[in-house]
Amino acid sequence: MNQPSGPIVAPRSSTGRRAWILRGVMVLFLAIAGGVVWVSNIWLTERFTESTRNRAELRLALYSGSIISELQRNSVVPLLLSRDPTLTRALAIGDFSRTSQQLISYREEIGAASLTLLDREGRVVAATDRPQIGELHRNEPYFVQALRTNDTVFTTSELETGAFEFTFARRIEADNQLVGVILVKVDLGRLEDRWRGTSEAVFVANSEGTIILSTEPRWRGLEEEGAMAVQSPPSAIQRVIEATGDWAFTTPGPFFSGNSTLRLESRIPFRGWKLVSFTAFASVRERVNGVLALEIMGFALLLAGAFYVLSRRARMQTVIFQRESAELRRLNNRLQREIAERQRVEKTLEEAEASLAQSSKLAAMGEMSAAVSHELNQPLAAMKTYLAGARLLLQRRRPEEALSSFQRIDDLLDRMNAITRQLKSYARKGAEAFAPVDLRDSLAASLTMMEPQLRQMTVEITQTMPREPVMVLADRLRLEQVIINLLRNALDAMKGEAHRELDLIIAEGDEVVLTVRDNGRGIDDLDALFEPFYTTKKPGDGVGLGLAISSGIVKDLGGRLTARNGEDGGAVFEVRLPRADQSQAAAQ
Repeated sequence: MNQPSGPIVAPRSSTGRRAWILRGVMVLFLAIAGGVVWVSNIWLTERFTESTRNRAELRLALYSGSIISELQRNSVVPLLLSRDPTLTRALAIGDFSRTSQQLISYREEIGAASLTLLDREGRVVAATDRPQIGELHRNEPYFVQALRTNDTVFTTSELETGAFEFTFARRIEADNQLVGVILVKVDLGRLEDRWRGTSEAVFVANSEGTIILSTEPRWRGLEEEGAMAVQSPPSAIQRVIEATGDWAFTTPGPFFSGNSTLRLESRIPFRGWKLVSFTAFASVRERVNGVLALEIMGFALLLAGAFYVLSRRARMQTVIFQRESAELRRLNNRLQREIAERQRVEKTLEEAEASLAQSSKLAAMGEMSAAVSHELNQPLAAMKTYLAGARLLLQRRRPEEALSSFQRIDDLLDRMNAITRQLKSYARKGAEAFAPVDLRDSLAASLTMMEPQLRQMTVEITQTMPREPVMVLADRLRLEQVIINLLRNALDAMKGEAHRELDLIIAEGDEVVLTVRDNGRGIDDLDALFEPFYTTKKPGDGVGLGLAISSGIVKDLGGRLTARNGEDGGAVFEVRLPRADQSQAAAQ
């Protein structure tokens, strides 16, 4: 079966290399196409933007010229009308029967918005807008300013509608006596209508920065910053386009978004006015997109041609793939046979694992028997000591003290019962009821149980612990079992020492730490220390289960038991447990 597969390996390797080369060429082609489109977009945008800017500046100059032309044309009208003998005579004799009709004929010739004639009291006596006749304008700015000077005065006033009114006013005299005032209102609103026919938003601001003319009505009466907050330039241009209709553009609804407007500003040589326009870049984007579309189409045609050539080559390789398919079918049959063989092996392995599990159970039973013997030695030794003491006390007729020893023996019996119950959980864990326990009390109870051995070996004990309770969430008996195991190991380690020191430290921080430090010979193998049946004691002194059981108990309590050699010799064991409040919060 190996000979048919030999000639197929080389073509597959060659085909794989060709596929990677084609993928690399494709990626390079797409990268070049993207780069060309990107550079073209930047270059064309800059070129067409400059063209748009030039046209916008030209329109801005035309707008400024039309404003100046309109103002200059209307500024000479008050001077001419103030010298009109007909108006002067009408004011002098008080006959205004034909004056309004005469003002209407003047307005048609001049093209002003309106003409108004006031007497020297500020009352309208003739007007092109006849309903105004009889109105009193004595306190209006244009009337007050006209009375104070012999020149023509220009005033701007805001109407209730939000629009602004522009007025030229001049006093009329007869025989050097004031007889009235002529008002000429300039129609600058029609310029706004002309501006709305373009793809831009335009406004005129006075010397104080207040907008007095604008294609966007909501801008009038505001400064530029406030106007932009009320209505952004792109949306203002869009409103202008919608107001003029589709006739203003060949393609209605041009594109506007983000910073798609160009701001231009021009000074108007009249009373510090300025003209500002916001031009849309819609035409720029359309022209650029047109060129980019042609480029993308060209690259797409090249890509389509490449795909056609590759498809022809793919058809030629189909025959080769058919031959390889026959080889794959033969390999598949062989693979199925191997799978069946593996299934038989797995079944045999499962049977072996079941046997191993049974052996593990038997080993656990042996370990439990040794553990029971190990854990009960200490209470039995203590009970023997208390019985000897009680016998001696009874011989000396001190029954009350003997009862105290019997009470301790009873406590040890309870503890032995608890130890046997707890050692069962070493093989099969059950549900334990944890409760808040003061670690200081558990340490004191453990020292009490170990008191005979400590007194017999003459051990100097140093205790360092907080004055306040140190609460942990634990089973009190199992916690004391851990402490007793650590104390017993420390005593065994210090048997060969002339001076024995035992340091017991309780510290509280993020977690509660109980440290047991001795001055014995130290630990030889830290890695195997907590493994079952590992011991450095002589045969008969221990079976190596104390630390393994203690480590399991501490893990069940949510903590960890660690060991290390001290810097000055001896061994250091640390029991780290979570505080009671943290354990309860984690449980919730």
